[in-house]
Amino acid sequence: MPLTDQPFLDPVLYRNGMARYAGHVQVVTTEFNGIRRGVTVTAACSVSDNPPSLLVCLNSSNANNAIFAESGIFALNSLAAHHQGLATAFAGLSGVAADERFSLGSWKTLFTGAPVLTDATVSFDCRVTEIKQASTHFVMFGEVKAIHFGPEASSLIYLDRGFRTL
Repeated sequence: MPLTDQPFLDPVLYRNGMARYAGHVQVVTTEFNGIRRGVTVTAACSVSDNPPSLLVCLNSSNANNAIFAESGIFALNSLAAHHQGLATAFAGLSGVAADERFSLGSWKTLFTGAPVLTDATVSFDCRVTEIKQASTHFVMFGEVKAIHFGPEASSLIYLDRGFRTL
């Protein structure tokens, strides 16, 4: 049966449903012309292992996120339980100014020059291969050029509008 006359799904109802969808907390970072940008995300996943690639979804209504397309590079840093303060800061929820957020961690670069969190459980250093607009967000695809393994630790996840560990 074709779905031609679907009822409108309330965005609040959708967000309430997604609150029950556990997501691994990560910080996606980039640098361009001396400006660093980092954003806390849960919307990221593997795409393929040949070539190694992944995707990240970012809010396109935030003009500061345009730097990801401009730089053409990013790192996806998977956070551990002890990174909750860093995750809150990069989500813009703690009052830490954007230019001060990187002082909350230790960073290095690998192949692309994107900031990599040294104690992330794992970081994927990527070159942007494609960006697709999808409603209020854009989907950024990246080919993984290098990987950094940090110390093993419990993963930080987000579920029911709060941080949890796994």
